[in-house]
Amino acid sequence: MSAMTCSDLLDILGGLVSALKAFRAKLPSVVHLTVVPGGLKPAPESIEAYERAVARFREHSGKSAYRRLSDQFLDSLEAYEGGKLLSAVQPLLAVLDQLDAMQRDNEITVGPAEGKRLAEYRAALHKIMPGNQPELEGAGRGL
Repeated sequence: MSAMTCSDLLDILGGLVSALKAFRAKLPSVVHLTVVPGGLKPAPESIEAYERAVARFREHSGKSAYRRLSDQFLDSLEAYEGGKLLSAVQPLLAVLDQLDAMQRDNEITVGPAEGKRLAEYRAALHKIMPGNQPELEGAGRGL
């Protein structure tokens, strides 16, 4: 088995981001727990695909610099299984932050195409988070 590359990691991360976007698209803007007491959860097939992607990461990260990201992937999986969308997004944003730091510290090399993918995934994850509406731009930054 060859060492994991940044491109390999981004392929896995892209699959997880797609799953989160698909789950978000199926959610109503407000979920009343009186109507759905257990909350809403992704479809079992979607959870299995997410699990496979995380398992693939753990299998291939081995002794690579990416190995340290394993806990964030597991945290995201656990939240996704429970239908906790925002809690599934946050660890993946942390992965992106860690990748930026690893690049700055010259632990990994990120090519221009990979850098573009990182930016696209970050933007996609931010769109899932609350407060991404343009009318709220600047909100929460103080006066």
